Amino acid sequence: MKRILKTLLTIILALATTIPATASDKEPIKVGALFNLVGGMSSIDVPALRGVQLYTKLVNEAGGILGGRKIVLVIQDTKTNQKASAIAAKKVLGEGVVAGIGHDDPAFVLPAAALFQAKGIPYVTPGATLPTMPAMVGDTLFMAPFGDDDQAFAIAEYTVKKLGLKKIVVWTDNSMDFTLTVARFYKQRIKELGAELLLEDFFRTGDRDFSSQIARLKTANADAVFISCIPNEAGITVKQIREAGLDLPIIGADGSDTELLTTVPSKKHASNIYISTHTYREDNRPEVIAFMKAYKKEYGVDPENAFAALGYDGMGLLIDGFKRAGSTDKVALKNALAATKGYPGVTGTISYTRPSGVPVKPVAIMSVQNAKFKVEEIWMPKVD
Repeated sequence: MKRILKTLLTIILALATTIPATASDKEPIKVGALFNLVGGMSSIDVPALRGVQLYTKLVNEAGGILGGRKIVLVIQDTKTNQKASAIAAKKVLGEGVVAGIGHDDPAFVLPAAALFQAKGIPYVTPGATLPTMPAMVGDTLFMAPFGDDDQAFAIAEYTVKKLGLKKIVVWTDNSMDFTLTVARFYKQRIKELGAELLLEDFFRTGDRDFSSQIARLKTANADAVFISCIPNEAGITVKQIREAGLDLPIIGADGSDTELLTTVPSKKHASNIYISTHTYREDNRPEVIAFMKAYKKEYGVDPENAFAALGYDGMGLLIDGFKRAGSTDKVALKNALAATKGYPGVTGTISYTRPSGVPVKPVAIMSVQNAKFKVEEIWMPKVD
């Protein structure tokens, strides 16, 4: 009898250790998704969230991860408000998320990611490009895109070397870290290439009247104007410059990669524009083709801009981290993400090889003529 009881006890103990783990394996994996779905950042954050949702849906339909666990997105609209970003991060962390993804501008990433860092929980930004973010936040923040230094250097070199423009006026939104950083690196590089910075003008997010800046631009005798802005100002600046009778080239960065660039101005006025952005358009890699097809099937439209692809890549990067970690443990996930090498993203291969934690990725130079985007070249950063 003692032997039978001992055997029974052994079986019960074995079941006690295996059954809860198996049940737990089937519990959904909660991921916080924080995006600005209204306000000035919505034209890039909405497509980014769609990309996140699409990748999540495809993974769940394929059976989930880690033994069949499904991903559940805990979505918060942070309304293009920095305080709301922090509040949303606190809320989703309180709901038991094991990772976070969100935002395409450092002004909103930083307050959210700092709270994730305090809990040691990884946070992926699909589109925020400030290269100093990982150092500012800590070891739980991961960037899916290139850094602003790379994209600013890319468009600066195209401005001077390919377009042959030497006398440049720069307009900068001085209320955003992203726009200030892009402008700083752009000015640095054009000067190194022998171009002249004739004038720098400033505005703030939300401004709708650029008549003062345009008046000074008219008297500057410039070859081009570089505008460092977020999406809300991308279209209206082009519209007002063109309606003022100026047809000089307008240069920008990925903050101008928005449908507003081609819908706010008239078709005729949405021309002679050049921007640096994330590569995927007119690319025949399998990852790109599959993404484009899946996005069109899901939403009935082609991806609105590169941020749709970045959202897709950001979620793919996170899922890849879970798989390689083999669990949802925050330390294991952080270490797996940090060890990422050669992840085949839609917007380019992602590897964390730099000490800065910013991936080395290609930059696309796009032109806009008659409200149509076209890839002009793909630029690769030099790595020492």
